[in-house]
Amino acid sequence: MELKPIRTDAEHADALAEVERLWDAPEGSAEADRLEVLVMLVEAYETARFPIEAPDPIDFLEYVMDSRGLTRKDLEPYIGPRGRVADIMNRTRPLSIGMIRRLSSGLGLPADVLIQPYPLREPAAA
Repeated sequence: MELKPIRTDAEHADALAEVERLWDAPEGSAEADRLEVLVMLVEAYETARFPIEAPDPIDFLEYVMDSRGLTRKDLEPYIGPRGRVADIMNRTRPLSIGMIRRLSSGLGLPADVLIQPYPLREPAAA
């Protein structure tokens, strides 16, 4: 297989087959170098062909809470008092930059996900 940019699904399949064939190439060999270049080409094609959009920030927070066994109370140091946490999680108030910074540094969450725009609910009529 000639090394060139991958542009079609057929070329992608061929490249994956070549990657599999070269997978156990000895480190430092010409085959290992070829494998490394092929993997970069496959990654570039897959990133362009199958982009993964950033998750909704609130859905992401809910996932993190569920996977880490956190409660809304655990978010208070990062978001603020119980009512503010409820407003954020119920989508009636957006995350502020300060909240995003605290969540990012305190819980190790990626700020680029938390800063994404997301829909808010309309406030209830009084």
